[in-house]
Amino acid sequence: MSSRLNPYISFDGNARQAAEFYQDVFGGNLVLSTYGDFGGPDAPEADKIMHAMLETDRGFTLMLADVPPGMEHKPGNTMSVSVSGDDAEALRGYWEKLSAGGTVSVPLEKQVWGDTFGACVDRFGVSWMVNISEPAA
Repeated sequence: MSSRLNPYISFDGNARQAAEFYQDVFGGNLVLSTYGDFGGPDAPEADKIMHAMLETDRGFTLMLADVPPGMEHKPGNTMSVSVSGDDAEALRGYWEKLSAGGTVSVPLEKQVWGDTFGACVDRFGVSWMVNISEPAA
């Protein structure tokens, strides 16, 4: 079995909404498991997401969860999720959806290194970078 590295993002009670949003952005198959699925309907936070996994046709995997009961949610600014490649149409589509309702810190535009790049924080507080590579000359 091969290994993979992918983001696992924690939320403070809105992981379901975020997972559904990211499925709208990237497409793919979304599997949601609640705390109630494993601890019964009377489990604390039974309707909250214990684990969500979005796997897309393009090979992206994104995992999400609501922080467990009793654990503090501490969003940080030391990490961004990067989506990059040369499929400009797909990447611009991701950018439009991710930045809608969020905050753009770097507009998606041609940069000094030759690629088109943008950075934003989406409506769930997750930092994203989108880089569209220019074809080799």
